[in-house]
Amino acid sequence: MFVFVCAGCGAELTTLLSQVALPVHAHQKYGNGIQLPVLMEPGTFAVDPEPWGPPWRRWEEIDPGEATARGVHAPVHALSDGAPGAIVIAPGDARGTRLVPERGGGYCCGLDEADGPNMACAECGLPVASRVDDCSLWQAVWLAPDAVRRMPVGGPEEPISWAELMAEGKGTPPCEPIATWGTPLGSAHYWSWSPRWEAAAGRALAHLLAASEGGPVTVPAGPAEEVFQRALDTLLPAGPPARRAVLAGPGLPAPDADIALVPTHPQTGEVWSRAGSAYPVPLPFGVWLRLVLPEPRLPEPASGGMPDGVLRDDPPAPRPCRMFRTDPGTFEHTLVRLPAVRTPWLRAIHENFRRHKQFVDLF
Repeated sequence: MFVFVCAGCGAELTTLLSQVALPVHAHQKYGNGIQLPVLMEPGTFAVDPEPWGPPWRRWEEIDPGEATARGVHAPVHALSDGAPGAIVIAPGDARGTRLVPERGGGYCCGLDEADGPNMACAECGLPVASRVDDCSLWQAVWLAPDAVRRMPVGGPEEPISWAELMAEGKGTPPCEPIATWGTPLGSAHYWSWSPRWEAAAGRALAHLLAASEGGPVTVPAGPAEEVFQRALDTLLPAGPPARRAVLAGPGLPAPDADIALVPTHPQTGEVWSRAGSAYPVPLPFGVWLRLVLPEPRLPEPASGGMPDGVLRDDPPAPRPCRMFRTDPGTFEHTLVRLPAVRTPWLRAIHENFRRHKQFVDLF
C-alpha cells in the first residue's frame, strides 16, 4: 500500500492506495459529448510507463531513430514530451489539493489536461496533478511523476492468484448504458457496446494482425467471432489455410493453435504465460472471462419458479443497435509499437488507417 505526497513540502495528496495494472482504456477518447465514468476503482492507482500529455511534438519534428528508441515503429500524429510514469487515481482518492482555474483546459463539458497540471498542493502551491472529466474522456486525476513521491505504508501485498480471480468471476459486461451531455432535457442514456470492450478489442486486433503474418485468421465462434472476425476478414486476405486463434488461460486446456487469446492479470498486468508456442494476444481479464463464460441469456423472461442458476427474472438487456467496432485510438497506439508494423503488408494497413480508408465500418 502507498500514499503519494507532494515532492515540494511532503504533504499527503492521496488516501491509502494499492497498485493495479494500467487500464487499456486509460487514454481512450470515446464518441462525442459522452459522459464516461471514473477510470480507476477507489483505493487503487496505476502507472503509465510512457510519456503522456503536453508538450507534444508532431511526427515531422521527431527523428526516426528517436521514435524507434521510444518503441514507436510507424508514423503517428504526435508524441508526448511529457515525463513518463504519470500516476492515475480516482478523483475521490485525492487529498490536500486545489484546482488552478487558469490551467483549466477543456471546458467543453469539463476539464482536461491540455494546459498541463490543473491541481496544486494546498500547502505549498506546487502544481501536482491534472483533473480530467471533460466529455468523452474517462474521469481521473493524473499525478505528475516529477511532482509527487510514493511513500510505502506497511508490507508488500501479494497479488491475487489466477485461481482466485476465476473463483471471483468478475467479468466485464460487453454492453452497458452510455450517458450523454447536453440534451434539452438534460443528460440522456442509450444502450451500447462497452467502451472498455472496444478499447480491449483495439489492442487485441493489432496483435491478431501481427500474429497473422499477413494471412487469414479465424477466432472461436460466439462472442469472440462477433468482436473480431468481421475486422479480420476485412483487413486480411481470404482463403485457406487460415491461422487459428483460440481462447487460452486458467482453467482451459493448453492451446493447440497458432494464436491464443489470453488474459492479463488485473493487478500486475502479467500476460498469461502458458500459451506454449502460440502467439499470445492479451485481453483484460474481465473481457477475456466474458468471452470464455458468456452470461446466459434467457429467450424470454422466466415465469413460475426461478430456474437453477438464474438470479433474476427481468428481461435480458437490449442488444446495441449497431455492430461491434474496435477503438481506433487504442488500435493505432498498439499497432505502431509492434515491430511487425514495419513489414510492408502491415505498414500498408496502418497507412490506410491514417487515411481513413476501409475502416469506416470497423472503427
